Amino acid sequence: MLLLVTYDVNTTTAEGRKRLRHVAKICVRHGQRVQNSVFECNLDTAQYAAFRHALEKVIDTATDSLRFYNLGKNYKSKIEHIGARPSYDAEAPMIL
Repeated sequence: MLLLVTYDVNTTTAEGRKRLRHVAKICVRHGQRVQNSVFECNLDTAQYAAFRHALEKVIDTATDSLRFYNLGKNYKSKIEHIGARPSYDAEAPMIL
C-alpha cells in the first residue's frame, strides 16, 4: 500500500530540532521524500506498523504531529504531480 506521511515537529527548542532530524531519518529509511516534511512510502501492513511505532516513540504528542494517508494499492490514479520536481515510480526499487 502507498502511504503518504506528513509531519510537523516543533523546532523552537534544541530537543525539537533533534526530534525533527530523527523523524526525517526514520522516514528516509521507509520511503521517498516528495516535499520537506512529506514522504511517500510503499509498505506492507507489518512494515507500516513498525514504521508508525518508530515515529510515535520519537515525537512529542503535545507539540508535534504526524499524519498518515493510506492511498492503498490502486494509488496511481489518485496522484497528480505538477511542478519542478520530476515524479518517480513508487514501485521501483529504492537504492540506499
